[in-house]
Amino acid sequence: MDYLNLDNHKVLPVVTELNVLLADYHVYYQKLRNFHWNILGKNFFDLHNKFEEMYNVTRVKIDEIAERIITLRYHPISKLSDYIEVSKIKESSPLLSDEEMVKDIINDHSILLEQLAKIIDRANKANDEGTIDLIGAYIRELEKSTWMLNAWSKDTKDELNTSFVK
Repeated sequence: MDYLNLDNHKVLPVVTELNVLLADYHVYYQKLRNFHWNILGKNFFDLHNKFEEMYNVTRVKIDEIAERIITLRYHPISKLSDYIEVSKIKESSPLLSDEEMVKDIINDHSILLEQLAKIIDRANKANDEGTIDLIGAYIRELEKSTWMLNAWSKDTKDELNTSFVK
């Protein structure tokens, strides 16, 4: 990696995990579109708009991940069949309730956060600061989005940890 000053042997595990993330985000993106199109009920307006916001953000991430792989001088995987095969996120039925959709997305966030942590680990070993910076921002955004979806799914009488409240 002449211009990046990175060791090819150390970068390959980063690229491998970035390709898994790329596949995960593609399946996640389609799931968000599925839920956006198929949401019904009293929460339609809120969740229809939220799912659209989330898939638009995801579309940008898909491009950034693929471009990071190319920056590291590899080809990103790009066939739908490969995404389905490689992704740890699985497709969902369009016939879920609003609460089931949100629960499914929160579960997907857990999968994504696990993959993001794996990439950070590999990138640290490769001294790949560009990937660390990109993925660190994704972690922060995904944690916030997960907190908001989790808060939506709670009852108004639920409480947060109060151990520091006096």
